[in-house]
Amino acid sequence: MFQLTLRRRGISDQAVLRAMEEVPREEFVLPADRPDAYRDSAMAIACGQTISQPFVVAYMTEQLKLQKSHRVLEIGAGSGYQAAILSRLTASVLTVERFRTLADKARERLEKLNCFNVEVMLGDGYALPPGAGLFDRIIVTAAMDEIPQVLLDRLEPDGILIAPVGPQHGVQTLVRVTRDGDRFDRKELVDVRFVPAIPGIAREL
Repeated sequence: MFQLTLRRRGISDQAVLRAMEEVPREEFVLPADRPDAYRDSAMAIACGQTISQPFVVAYMTEQLKLQKSHRVLEIGAGSGYQAAILSRLTASVLTVERFRTLADKARERLEKLNCFNVEVMLGDGYALPPGAGLFDRIIVTAAMDEIPQVLLDRLEPDGILIAPVGPQHGVQTLVRVTRDGDRFDRKELVDVRFVPAIPGIAREL
């Protein structure tokens, strides 16, 4: 039923559907929400954050047009669910989280599920260390007023970035940016709602 629901909403990439089926979503939600883990809605997690609804996870993943050789950057690890999906489809994932509690728990969950190609970093998604390098794909799972150039500069040639762009406490638009040399081609996709992307590492939690 889970896969059928995603298909009915337009998800057609077989690899994405398979990854969504393989990753146990109940491992990434709060214990009280486990009976409703596969409901197509966002859910609250620790630190005032959320786990995105399954359709949005699948849609953003599909729009990245992933290949097995890709190196992927995720800004906003949250529960680790999106990173777990990405781990099934790519060579490696670096996921950055500003809340220590979330980063530690995501790392535990991902290790438990043998997602050994995922590195969870406690850090600031707006200020990655220089040694992090370039990425074939970048996914941002928190709302940005605008996509910062420092993130766009992290894209490899022909790389794709996807992010929710718009007011932090309203409706955002999912934007896909494709790098073509020094040019960045932008396409608006669908309206979404995400928690705000905040610079810096959280002082608490």
